Amino acid sequence: MIGSVLIGLVALIHTYIVILEMWLWDTPRGHKAFGLTPEFAARSKVLAANQGLYNGFLVAGLAWGLWLGAAGFAIKLFFLACVLVAGLFGAATASRKILYIQALPAALAIASLLAGI
Repeated sequence: MIGSVLIGLVALIHTYIVILEMWLWDTPRGHKAFGLTPEFAARSKVLAANQGLYNGFLVAGLAWGLWLGAAGFAIKLFFLACVLVAGLFGAATASRKILYIQALPAALAIASLLAGI
């Protein structure tokens, strides 16, 4: 149960990231969330939307795993591992806050999933 709640939380976080990257990137909310200048946001809007689409695939995979229940164990583990790796890479290359927003929730969900709780 705890694992499913944490997986759902990771999926919700990524849903919000999808919205920010695909539709709100070039708005004051997107600028604030990602520390962007309006000029940079305007120039990188298409790249951000592409990145948002990839985050959407993570959401879809996590939702699929949750929908399958116990039979989706491997799917949940795979997509959580993808989120964790992306979070670690983002923290190392873009912003340390990604470690706490993306990687830590994924790591906690993986631990709960593996512990069966």
